[in-house]
Amino acid sequence: MGELKLCCLGVSHKTAPVEVREKYSFKGEELETSLLQLNALPSVEECMILSTCNRVEIYFTSRAPNPFKEVYDFLTENKSATIEEINQFFYKKEQKEAVRHGFYVASSLDSMVVGEPQIVGQFKDAFGVAKDLGTIGTVMCRFCETAFKVSKRVRTETGISKNAVSISFAAVELAKKIFGTLSGKRVAIIGAGEMAELAVKHLISNGVSEVFVVNRTFERAVKLAEEFGGKPFPLTELSTVLRMVDIVISSTGAPGYVLTPENVIPAIEKRKNNPMFLIDIAVPRDIDPALNEVEGLYVYDIDDLNEVVKANIEERLRAAEVAKEIIEEYVNRFIKWLRELEIAPLIAELKEKAEAIRKAELQKRLSKLNLTPEQAQEIDNLTRIIINKLLHEPITSVKKKAAEEERHQVVQIFREIFGLGKE
Repeated sequence: MGELKLCCLGVSHKTAPVEVREKYSFKGEELETSLLQLNALPSVEECMILSTCNRVEIYFTSRAPNPFKEVYDFLTENKSATIEEINQFFYKKEQKEAVRHGFYVASSLDSMVVGEPQIVGQFKDAFGVAKDLGTIGTVMCRFCETAFKVSKRVRTETGISKNAVSISFAAVELAKKIFGTLSGKRVAIIGAGEMAELAVKHLISNGVSEVFVVNRTFERAVKLAEEFGGKPFPLTELSTVLRMVDIVISSTGAPGYVLTPENVIPAIEKRKNNPMFLIDIAVPRDIDPALNEVEGLYVYDIDDLNEVVKANIEERLRAAEVAKEIIEEYVNRFIKWLRELEIAPLIAELKEKAEAIRKAELQKRLSKLNLTPEQAQEIDNLTRIIINKLLHEPITSVKKKAAEEERHQVVQIFREIFGLGKE
């Protein structure tokens, strides 16, 4: 019987373009059917598939000398893959490398955006499907549960997901700093840029109460307002809208400034100098730089937001270095547990054999002695203590060897010395 290995065969945004990742994705019934097919392979003991838009990874345990061969065959049959394609785009990892990779993935260190929170939920979903289908057991359950624990510690202790690393979300974080809370605030979106729309979605999820959509083409404003549950306005009514809102996100294709001292200052005065946050995501800019000098106005353009994002990415990368230290601690613990798990049946077999010998010899001898029940119990206890003490050192020694590379030779010698595994 070979060494039990935890393996990972996968493809991700780091190794393959989206059209390749799409080809190998598993969704819905196909995911369940594929898991059962994988689990039925002779070389696969337990398995789980993590399939997201950025990665497809098959985690499995095996004792086969070449644990990946049958999984390769599965992909060639079910995904029309070629060995050349798998070798080009896929990575394969075993034992410590596979465990470390899984913990990195669950903790978002391997994500396109380091620190993003979605991946741990996707990891949990993959675990849940495999568990419900019964394709995972002791090892994979322990691996996944440890991954979730690691992910939680990384987020709690490093703050890796605290800082915004997208333009749209950076705008929301800045708005929070200015207003304290976004609850009850009103936002206007001018134009229909993709980043501006995304920023509005983030603002809504963070509690803004109303959305006003201003567009040169009123029909477009109506359509967008319906999407956000907001109110549409033509660009000619911009001055009216500015007096009603706290946050303005502008992303038009206008050749000149859309927001100027002429239309913004009257709005500020009408608001009795309550602060207004202006976000310019347009290129060329929509907001007149002169507005930077107006009291009560907080003006940010796309370069300002990019600087915020850049600083936040650097902060996340620093947090990732701390996270790696936490992860390494758990990787070593898991590998130690896995190796001791392999030794456990050997130790159990030795104890069982010793106990069988002890009981057999006691039965032979005690029946010939005229002992009281108390005396018989005392001898029983004494022989049990002797056996335990005799076995203590060899068991301790073989447990220590579980963490070493030559443990298989040690286990074989151990079996031969104590006559284990023989009829």
